[in-house]
Amino acid sequence: MKPRESACSPGRPRCFDADAALDRALQVFWRKSYEGASLTDLTAAMGINRPSLYAAYGNKEALFRKALDRYAEAADSAVRCALEEPTARGAVARVLRMAADGSACPSNPRGCLMVSAALACGEEAETIRQELAARRAGTEMLVRQRLERARAEGDLPAGASPADLARYVVTVLHGMSVQAAGGATRAELQRVAETALRVWPA
Repeated sequence: MKPRESACSPGRPRCFDADAALDRALQVFWRKSYEGASLTDLTAAMGINRPSLYAAYGNKEALFRKALDRYAEAADSAVRCALEEPTARGAVARVLRMAADGSACPSNPRGCLMVSAALACGEEAETIRQELAARRAGTEMLVRQRLERARAEGDLPAGASPADLARYVVTVLHGMSVQAAGGATRAELQRVAETALRVWPA
């Protein structure tokens, strides 16, 4: 784990923990989305003023990208770990069940930041929407690569399409995130995951 960083505004003696402040900004973006999070919301949660925010992180878009990097690092690590399961079905099952648990986790905002933030992006945040789409595509590629290996190893039927299956998996993941944001419980999301697995090619 990298050491915590502190930041000081130029000309000011007061310093703050930049990593901890970024974690708090992430929570604001997760709850309110990119466009819904105001600078007032962010600085209040981070415990800093606007000049300190600009000095340490850049503008709001730069802050969001840094927060997104932090979120994606943890999410991608979890997906990669899940995909290490010995069978393709086991790997996908673990990804889906993990998403059901995470989307309804009471200690975090509900749903997936990369899905919920994209749904709330308007035309003025097109670059953010594109960034979120690219991040989601990266997750799909991780799943697709694992399924391509499974087919090569005979763990998937020769006629199965890794690309189609990967798209199916991430579509379920995204749908679960939307359901979680709407109030679906962990048990309900787990049932969605189990239902999705019933159509897995034998």
